Amino acid sequence: MTDQPGPSSHPAEHAPNKHPATLDPQESGRRFGIRDGMFQAVAQGGGEHYLSAFALLLSATPFQLSILSAIPQLLGTWAQLVSVKVSHWFPSRASQVYWGIIGQSVSWIPILTLPLLWPEHGPWLLIVGVAGYFTCTHFISPAWNSLITELLEPNERGAYFARRSRVVAITSLLVLCSAGALLSVFEKQDLLWIGFAIIFLTAGLCRSTSALLLRHVTVFPQHDPNIIPTGFLSFLRTGVSDNFRHFLFFSGLMHAAVLVASPFFVLYLIQDLHLAHWQYGTWLAAGILGQVLTLPGWGQFGDRFGNKALLTFTGLLVAFLPMLYLFSSAWLFLVSINFFGGVVWAGLGLGLNNYVYDAVQPADRAKAVAVSSIVNAIGWAMGTVAGSLLIKTIPNKLYLGTFLLEPVSNIPFIFFLSGLLRLIVSATLLRTFHEPRQVEQRAHSRLLWELPLLKPLRQFSRRPPGLNQ
Repeated sequence: MTDQPGPSSHPAEHAPNKHPATLDPQESGRRFGIRDGMFQAVAQGGGEHYLSAFALLLSATPFQLSILSAIPQLLGTWAQLVSVKVSHWFPSRASQVYWGIIGQSVSWIPILTLPLLWPEHGPWLLIVGVAGYFTCTHFISPAWNSLITELLEPNERGAYFARRSRVVAITSLLVLCSAGALLSVFEKQDLLWIGFAIIFLTAGLCRSTSALLLRHVTVFPQHDPNIIPTGFLSFLRTGVSDNFRHFLFFSGLMHAAVLVASPFFVLYLIQDLHLAHWQYGTWLAAGILGQVLTLPGWGQFGDRFGNKALLTFTGLLVAFLPMLYLFSSAWLFLVSINFFGGVVWAGLGLGLNNYVYDAVQPADRAKAVAVSSIVNAIGWAMGTVAGSLLIKTIPNKLYLGTFLLEPVSNIPFIFFLSGLLRLIVSATLLRTFHEPRQVEQRAHSRLLWELPLLKPLRQFSRRPPGLNQ
């Protein structure tokens, strides 16, 4: 699935002894969104991030790793269509979200137990369990996003979602590191499956906690029985602008370019480079740390200058990240790349999400989220299938005149190709859509110094002499 000022200054935040029912309704819902993100982060950091590693324990092939990345997302995204279609069956969107969270929680049981009960079919059973999990995840998405965005003003969405994403990133970082350390302990005892059992069951329990929190929030609106929801075909014919269509094209192809390489990072790091699980966990953690440090800045940037400007910078920067893996396999170098990857992806993910909210009418947001996710999932599937074919055909050495380039496997060449495809997508499609909100306008050369990490350096360089004396 995303930036920002400090804590809110609502009076309710300074009255911790108040009963939640006496809080401002919007503030109560916003607080739930933040807390839900924290428990969701446990499922991500301790569960989702280690699904590929669990698949390797089950002796998954590169093709099965590609399927693990593509099929669950593709099947889950179609659940968003069903989610919008059946939304009027539930008394409220909150009720719909509640049952989706319950489904997520329960899904961790077959993810863990089915491959262990029938190990000869372990990778495929894992794929089935993960498909069920992501089906529930996507079933929640339209209703959840519609609920939260109704509580936010257009110019504060970036800040709120950055704040939530920062909570998610910090929690995910801590859980990810803890899970990596736990797996390393059990790996030494040749009981790695016990470590996976602990982190997967913890993920399920934390999603259950989110469901309990949601039951205590009673301020979300009920469905109006007099409103008959319009169909997707009507929405695509009349509710979608050319601007939004061009954005969807960019987003889908960017996902395709990214997923050419994405499933194979775990294969490259663990199987080819033989990194320990704690080293792999540190590599993952570096990316999350990059998000934590820059999410507030990206949120403020998007609110102030627009999500199109955000996508322009991050869409170009993200192209060069996988190319760097071709130049060195040193662990610290790889960790550094993933740190900057986290910085860039924090902004790109935030821009992709928030542009959808801005480009359509409020009543169409749930449909827009579903359509966007389907387009992204199609790109996701196209990219993973292409990557799985490339890994069988691309050689593991390349002659450039008299110079021989021979990494430990052919996977770094796939990473480089993914980066090249990302660059082509950004260079050709970013110019085809525009910012839908009224935002502050600046030349790109001046906006460069407003980017996270660069803005603090500029402010420090302009600090008056002797300020700290």
